[in-house]
Formats: sequence, structure tokens, C-alpha cells
Amino acid sequence: MELIRGLHNIRPRHRGCVATIGAFDGVHRGHQKVLQQLMDKGRELGLPSTVVILEPLPREYFAPLKAPPRLMSFREKCIALRDFGIDRVLRIRFTESFSKVDAEDFILDAFVAKLGVRYIVVGDDLRFGRDRGGDFNLLRRLGDENGYEVVDTNTLKEDNDRVSSTRIRQALQQSDFELAEQLLGKPYGISGRVVIGQQLGRTLQVPTANLKLHRIRTALSGVYAVEVRGADTGLVYGVANVGTRPTVGDLTEAILEVHLLDFDRDIYGKNIEVIFRKKIRDEKKFSSLDELKANIHSDIAQGRMHFKLP
Repeated sequence: MELIRGLHNIRPRHRGCVATIGAFDGVHRGHQKVLQQLMDKGRELGLPSTVVILEPLPREYFAPLKAPPRLMSFREKCIALRDFGIDRVLRIRFTESFSKVDAEDFILDAFVAKLGVRYIVVGDDLRFGRDRGGDFNLLRRLGDENGYEVVDTNTLKEDNDRVSSTRIRQALQQSDFELAEQLLGKPYGISGRVVIGQQLGRTLQVPTANLKLHRIRTALSGVYAVEVRGADTGLVYGVANVGTRPTVGDLTEAILEVHLLDFDRDIYGKNIEVIFRKKIRDEKKFSSLDELKANIHSDIAQGRMHFKLP
């Protein structure tokens, strides 16, 4: 899959494609329905598929602390789109000046002049451009005038409720990992590169693998029993904390710390995926490091019990 970093990096070879635009947070089953329709049309026309994504998301740009927590970092999103079979992702950086661009001007510049789009498929709730003036009807009117076809995809429903990123966030906040998996089409996980932390875990005799989350807010918070993939030995069980570590630092941005059970290899620099299976407790502030240490060992015992480990 090719990543095009900005409208200014679109080249003549990128003209002629089928395209969609959206946030695609989670790349859930509703998104997959749109993507599959796009790819099917691309194969029919012999054209590559292009997904257009604004980054950061407009709500994050204008109100970062009030915006819904991300299900995925941009890197995770690109990996999911690549694995699904998308040919190209066009990343457009959302800025103050871009927010003032009229939706019609954006369509004519990006989709018509630069991408030479032949077919656009969008979700039925799409809004974009200045004052959220862009929608399916505008795309269709300009398509009639400029020679591209536009179709929308009806909302996918599960148990008579729409499959959406919002519903997945709610399921995760309620620790309903089974429902989240149904909506996503796979277990919910967070992936990233293991970085060197403050080494507090080793001080407490509970070493951890630390991942920067590359998002302002997370859909999860607390201590969880997890499965870890990518740590050299296949599947590894662990106990993870997602949060701001109120006892020892009270960070402004959340981090993910994972203690791998029965594992002692060096995995700094490796990309791992942490899959959440059960919530053990909420994150909380303890009165001392000794109390924190005692609770961590209790968390580990509960994690071992969940995975039926000795």
C-alpha cells in the first residue's frame, strides 16, 4: 500500500482511481462494507482504490480533550487498511487554513483535478469541509457535472443497532470485549513499538514493556488481562495498565505498560500488539509505592487465574 502525504504529493500517476473519504477509526465491519464495495468497483474498472483521511481528525484539532478517544493511531489505521487490500491512503493534514476550505472547492481540487476520481463510495453519515457543508448530495451533484459516479452505503447493523466507532468505544468502556470483537470483526488491541520507560517496573520487580499510544485519549483505562503478539515466542499472556500512572507521575498523556507473564526476553524496539481480554480493575492512586507494588502483584495473580496459568 502507498501512503500519499498530502495533496501536494499527488503525482500524475495517481490520477484515475476509485476513492472514499472518512475517519475510519477502528476500520470496523461498517467501514469494511464501504471498503469492500470500493475495492470491488476498482477491480471492475481496473483502477486502484484510494482512501482519503484527514489527520488529525477535525474534532481532535478543535477540541482535543473533548474529542472522542481514538480506537486506533494513524499507523494502526494504515496497517489495517493495507491488510484489508486498499491500494493507497491519501493523508491530508487538517489545519486552521484547511478548516476554512469550502467543501465544493475541496472536491473539485482533490477528487477531480488531482485524483481524477471515477467512482466515490461513502457512508451515509458523511460530513466534511467548512461548516461540515460536504455530504453525499454535494458529491453527487458535482459527480454529475464532472463525470464521476457516487454511491452511498447503508449503515450496517448488529442486533438492530448500527455498527459504529461510538458503539465500539461504549463497549470498551463497559469492558464488553465480546461485543467490541463482533463490531470490529476481530479482538480489540493496541499495537506499537516498545520504548524505554522510567524503569519503575524493574524497581518494583515487575518489569514492563511500554508503548506510546500516539493519541490524546484512549478508549480504555485501567488494568487488564491481555494477550500479546509479536514478542518473539508467538502468543504471550500478560497484565497491562492503560492510563496516566497517578501514583508515580500523573502523566498528561496515557501510556500502555504490559507485564509479560513467564517471559524474560529483551523486546525493546519491537512492534507488539496488546489484545484486551478482561478488565481487572480501574486505575487508581495509591498512598505509597509499597501499596502500589502489592496491588500490582494482586493484578498479576488475577491475570494468571484468568488465563489458567500456574
